[in-house]
Amino acid sequence: MVAGFSLRPVSSSSSISHFPPKQSKVQSRVSESLSFPIRSPNPLSSKQMSTEPAADSNAVVSSDGKVEKSDILMQYVVLRRDLIEKWPLGSIVTQGCHASVSAIWAYKDDPLTLEYCGPENIDSMHKVTLEVKGESQLENLAEKLRAGGIAHKLWIEQPENIPTCLATKPYPKSIVLPFFRKLKLCKSS
Repeated sequence: MVAGFSLRPVSSSSSISHFPPKQSKVQSRVSESLSFPIRSPNPLSSKQMSTEPAADSNAVVSSDGKVEKSDILMQYVVLRRDLIEKWPLGSIVTQGCHASVSAIWAYKDDPLTLEYCGPENIDSMHKVTLEVKGESQLENLAEKLRAGGIAHKLWIEQPENIPTCLATKPYPKSIVLPFFRKLKLCKSS
């Protein structure tokens, strides 16, 4: 056991606590535009945030208590090539960061997100940054992800109301790779 964390085989009647109970309440004010319905069975209330349920983790706990990873957890970030060619590099990086953090925060209670951001993985996260040609390709990708049940955040830069990038919540690579296989790695010009 490490500082309030335990790893044990999972049975159907037990649950794993990834984090110790909260010790204090933190009050914060979040604008309505930043609140996200999470894993709601209702139709999407915002075209920017997918709210599909999470897939199961592929982590397996062996009889000797060791975790065997059969599939790596990944977060995919997709940027627009047309903006990469027009905007300063820092602005593009910031857009990707916005989408990534937003997707993580929106699914902060999801078991895969908890594992991805857990103390044993926090220093070895896996992200892939890809690119699409422009806005229509980004929106088409977001629709394919929605239709495939892949939770993601389509980042819309405000006040300009421009879709700039998207990021998935963490998933096992084998689940999301088919959606991104045809896209290019994001590279400098």
